[in-house]
Formats: sequence, structure tokens, C-alpha cells
Amino acid sequence: MKLYMSPGACSLSPHIVLKEAGFNFTTEKVDLKAGTFSGGDFNKINPKGYIPALELDNGEILTEGSAIVQYLADKKPDSGLMGAVGTMERARCIEWLTFISSEVHKGFSPLWNPTTPDSVKASSIDMLGKRIGFVDQSLKGKDYLLGGKFSVADAYLFTVLSWAPHVKMDLKPWTNVAAYLERVGKRPKVMEAMKAEGLI
Repeated sequence: MKLYMSPGACSLSPHIVLKEAGFNFTTEKVDLKAGTFSGGDFNKINPKGYIPALELDNGEILTEGSAIVQYLADKKPDSGLMGAVGTMERARCIEWLTFISSEVHKGFSPLWNPTTPDSVKASSIDMLGKRIGFVDQSLKGKDYLLGGKFSVADAYLFTVLSWAPHVKMDLKPWTNVAAYLERVGKRPKVMEAMKAEGLI
């Protein structure tokens, strides 16, 4: 398998899952303006024009981070990264993946755009703060989103919240979130993925 990625972007989430589950895989960096690191046209790989994209061994391309991490977890059920089909544990994990994607990940989008007016950025940070506040309350007394077990949802949340310093958003007021990020960041496989991307 090959993961098309950009260091520190949302593709870090499936990169972490690939490491945690013990897959054999390669990565290829993508510059969305210039193409793949090897000189290919990334739009031919993913016509949506964004990462992540996972090239399977049979040549198929799977896109969308949440779909990729669920697929990977299902391929390695013994990894425990996602509950079995039909279980509440799985439903809760999907619930978190959906929330992170629609409410947290997308909440950062206006903050990356240099043309976004300051008033819109301020309201975006305010809304993000409410969402992060919900996460903070949900993490009370827990190591991870689903309790004591690391899941694909944690890989995604860790990735997205790691963007906060880059948009000058201080997460220290949310003490459960701050402790959570430190805890996840110390996981050996998370560190391996981050080192591979040149983030640490």
C-alpha cells in the first residue's frame, strides 16, 4: 500500500493508523500545487485534489481520511483500533470520526485561508472553542475518546488538534485535551509516524 500525504496534514491520521496496526506500506509526499514528490499528477490519483489517498495493493485508490482509517482497522481487527461491526463501540467510534470531520477538522479551514476576514476567523475560533470544550468534557476521566483503548478516532483527533498552535490557538485552558494530546503524542507508533513526516 502507498499513502499519499503531506507532513502534518490530515493524512497524518491514516499514517498513524498504518503504524499502529502494523501494515507494510510506503508514503509519497504530495504538494497540492506541484503534484507528487516523484513528479506525478496527483489529480489523476485523486480527482478531488486533496489528501489523503491510499493506493491499495490491487491499484484501487481510497480517499477520505475517515473511510481510510475504518478500512485499515477492519483489515487488522486484532489491532483493536475499532470495534466489531454491530457493536456500540464501533458506533461510538464512527460518531467521533463524524464529529471530528464535520465540526473540528472543517472548523480549522477558515483559519488557514489568508483571505478570510479577521471577523470570520474570530468567530471560527469561538466555534472551535465550543467544540473543543465538548471534547474536553468527554475526555474527563478517560485516557482516550472511547475510554481506555486507543482507536482510529484518536489518531484523527490528535492530528487535527495538533494544528492549533499553527493558527495561534492556545489549548491550555482545556486541561483534559492538553493532557490527552501529550499522552497520544508519546505513543511509540504516533512518534514513529511524526518522525517519518519530519514533525519531531
